[in-house]
Amino acid sequence: MLTVEERMEMTKGILYLVPTPIGNLGDMTFRAVDILKSVDLILAEDTRHTLKLLNHFEITTKQLSFHEHNTQSRLPEIMALLNEGQSIAQVSDAGTPSISDPGYELVALASKESIKIVPLPGANAGITALIASGLTPQPFLFYGFLERKKQNRMAELENLKNHSEAVILYESPYRIKKLLSELAEVYGEAQPICIARELTKTYEEFIRGTVCEVLERTKDKVWKGELVVIVGPHEVVDLTSGEEDYSHLTVLEHVDLVISQDNLTSKEAIKKVAKLRQLPKQVVYRAYHEQ
Repeated sequence: MLTVEERMEMTKGILYLVPTPIGNLGDMTFRAVDILKSVDLILAEDTRHTLKLLNHFEITTKQLSFHEHNTQSRLPEIMALLNEGQSIAQVSDAGTPSISDPGYELVALASKESIKIVPLPGANAGITALIASGLTPQPFLFYGFLERKKQNRMAELENLKNHSEAVILYESPYRIKKLLSELAEVYGEAQPICIARELTKTYEEFIRGTVCEVLERTKDKVWKGELVVIVGPHEVVDLTSGEEDYSHLTVLEHVDLVISQDNLTSKEAIKKVAKLRQLPKQVVYRAYHEQ
């Protein structure tokens, strides 16, 4: 026999998270088209932009604008519709909702109210660029857009430099030259990168090389289109080299020291301490979290 809560959940609607093509309409999936045709409402970042997609696939479902500037005012209305049993699909202008696009707040609220959330797999510019970059793809860190103010951007890059993983950045054509100069300053001119432009479109382009090489080859280039910048795996300078004796420290103290000195997360510090002490990462993890 169903509980009251289970019966209530059965009467609620479903929130679908539907990726859309990042350029080539041929990348739209059959399932995505079927979902957009069947739901009661489509939440669109820009209804005019999404209308072109809907017209192409002969989708007549009603749209409602939902973007970063009206998120808070729209949430009560959308949640009321979901709780009444309506099915709703959320799309962004291009790519996957919530990834450098609106969506997180709605998903968080829907999950709290036990609304069923169904994510569809699909296009993502960052992953698409990464697998064609020629740089080691795993592990990687997705970061998206940097802040616009120079001081904040430089601080973000300095923090990212502490990570050894490949980093995925998004950038506009108006700020790409500034980003390249900032990468040269923070990472060094020899840092391998790849810039992906106009992904899946007619003029798709990949520019690979060191920061210095890319700066030289593109100094006269007029940039157009959305850009993905892959910063290759970076060798982190180890300020606590294995030659120093840490035997006087407990594992907990050692992890805390690395967090403080290198500005790392506990997860990153645990990985580093395990390497320095030549211990399995699980051992350091348990020692740190159980104390």
